[in-house]
Amino acid sequence: MKIGVVFLVLGYVLSQFYRAFLAVLTPDLQADLGATPEMLSVSSGLWFVSFAAMQVPIGWALDHVGPRKTASWLLAIGGGLGAAVFAMAQGIWAIHGAMILIGIGCAPVLMASYFIFARQYAPAVFGTLAGAVIGFGSLGNIAASLPLAWAVELMGWRMTLWAMAGITVIVAGLLWVTIEDPEKVTHEGGQKGSLLDLLKIPALWLIIPLMLVNYAPSMGLRALWSGPFLSDVYGMDAGGIGQVTLAMGLAMIAGSFAYGPMDRLFGTRKWVIFAGNLMGAVAVLTLAFAPESGIIAVTVLMMLSGLFGASFPLMMAHGRAFFPPHLVGRGVTLMNLFGIGGVGLMQFASGPLFRGFRGETGSGLDGYPELFTTFGVALLIGCAIYLFSKDRTD
Repeated sequence: MKIGVVFLVLGYVLSQFYRAFLAVLTPDLQADLGATPEMLSVSSGLWFVSFAAMQVPIGWALDHVGPRKTASWLLAIGGGLGAAVFAMAQGIWAIHGAMILIGIGCAPVLMASYFIFARQYAPAVFGTLAGAVIGFGSLGNIAASLPLAWAVELMGWRMTLWAMAGITVIVAGLLWVTIEDPEKVTHEGGQKGSLLDLLKIPALWLIIPLMLVNYAPSMGLRALWSGPFLSDVYGMDAGGIGQVTLAMGLAMIAGSFAYGPMDRLFGTRKWVIFAGNLMGAVAVLTLAFAPESGIIAVTVLMMLSGLFGASFPLMMAHGRAFFPPHLVGRGVTLMNLFGIGGVGLMQFASGPLFRGFRGETGSGLDGYPELFTTFGVALLIGCAIYLFSKDRTD
């Protein structure tokens, strides 16, 4: 099983790459296809929404079919084909379609590893293992920054995407060969349970609102808006954007590893999550109120938003503590639905919001402070609701 988990992490590297690579490609796509940042915000949103929409059927598939078939088939068909469609794109609608396919392909990989952890490892270490997968997998976030800029400069963006299509299919094949499905678990009374049984758990409804927004500000910046912002306000090209997003990606990796064991270190999940997300909101709002404070200060603020915005694995562990054993697959995918779906909704909303704030004649900085303020306020609202949640450690 260990080698299977290793390749699942490699699959998650691809997932992180595909959710973040548009920020670096924005200048090239705008020049070649006329794809504006607002259009690409829809493309990015479609990736996250298709990813989120797949979580319910993937939860059922993990419980009934197993992670081997679920992860390998979807990654090969959705991810490989989607990257190929992207490489051949002649307009924004092809980009939209490609991002939907890639989102579907990437959707099962992280949850397959979490499903295995929940079934085969002690509950107390779930948060640490979940954070480690995201930490190592976030190397894809790094690959989608400066290395991607170098690859595009060397080969062009189309050839780069063809190479990614081939890599994606190869990784899917490795998942098929190496993953072994855990034994199935059923309810003691013979009932298999359903998603509705999870939604009847009151504790989850005070965790879900923060789950919906905790990842959206940092990923919204990293996946899309950092590129246009740095280009419009600081005149950066793809190489400069790649350097800043590389720093932010490294901070997100550090955050994933740091959050993982903190529940055991401090004896609480709730207050670690609350404090971290509150600090993330402060970082994003500071960026909103001081966007022209200089490239070093802006880079640091983006890094802090990434660092503190990496509470996803610990939030997953908090929700996992309330799941019955026979609903683990649907439970982790339900939480992921809200976590990734929140990013998608925010990306969909961010384009029209930015256009409204910027106006028809806006340029330079116009629209960005208001957009970043929206990100920060959404996070503060999630934190306020989460205050009433029930703490639970294993």
